[in-house]
Amino acid sequence: MTDVAVPNAAEDTPRPGSPGRDGSAPGYDPRRTLPLRVEAVRQFRRRRTLVTFGILLVLPWILVLAFKLGGDPGPDNNAPGLVDVATTSALNFALFALFVSSGFLLVVAVALFCGDTVASEAGWSSLRYLLAAPVPRVRLLRQKFAIALSYATAAVITLPAMSLLAGTVAFGWGPVTLLTGRTLATAPALNRMALIVAYALISQLVVAALAFLLSVTTDSPLGAVGGAVGLVIVSNILDAVTALGSWRDFLPTHWMYAWMDVLQPDIVWTGMAKGASLSLTYALIFLALAVRRFRTRDITS
Repeated sequence: MTDVAVPNAAEDTPRPGSPGRDGSAPGYDPRRTLPLRVEAVRQFRRRRTLVTFGILLVLPWILVLAFKLGGDPGPDNNAPGLVDVATTSALNFALFALFVSSGFLLVVAVALFCGDTVASEAGWSSLRYLLAAPVPRVRLLRQKFAIALSYATAAVITLPAMSLLAGTVAFGWGPVTLLTGRTLATAPALNRMALIVAYALISQLVVAALAFLLSVTTDSPLGAVGGAVGLVIVSNILDAVTALGSWRDFLPTHWMYAWMDVLQPDIVWTGMAKGASLSLTYALIFLALAVRRFRTRDITS
């Protein structure tokens, strides 16, 4: 009778520390590489994160001090601007702070978080080690952008939130004075404030996506951040050229202040709808280019 060899189950089981049947390490799951929590902590400990949020938290108090030293401007006509009514209530002060910051300071903050995230890894020569972990390239981009966008969102929200606190302490709580001179009660004013902040976030998506695209293209974080900020500067310059006519509607910053239409007695949605759709379109294009560029890029740093 011929003996038949019986497979030993113990021999088929990979020993601890030995590669699996597909050549991967035991327990390796690409879906668990670079967890969001780990990336969030890494980014939070960066000095630029602490400095950025420090500036956003201190700026409203600096504005309060400026108004206290300069005195109450007071409206000088029947249709006051945001600066004229900034000291009438905390909500008006928050709107003024958002108005003076959204065109540059918030742009720099968003570009910094989204433009520095991948380029800094390349600059430190640690990007190739992340990919050798191995972290799938698309997952690395997704995790990086999710955390960068989260911090950018927090930055945009932090400024009006701290402005509300500073305005409450300095000027008290009260209704909002609209651009027509009429006042709006506190409850509906808070709803409109939330709408304004939401639109400000959407309008910054184009900056975030372009900064991220530049971040996966260059090894210089400063170049990625500067390129995104430069887009805003150039767009604002071109927007001032009235000879361009309707072509200005396609500039990424043309509708940046469309949220001012919320401060009318009846909200006008046309400008915000156009601005939101344009910003989302640009953002999707830039993100698609970022993924395509990174998937084929030769990582040497």
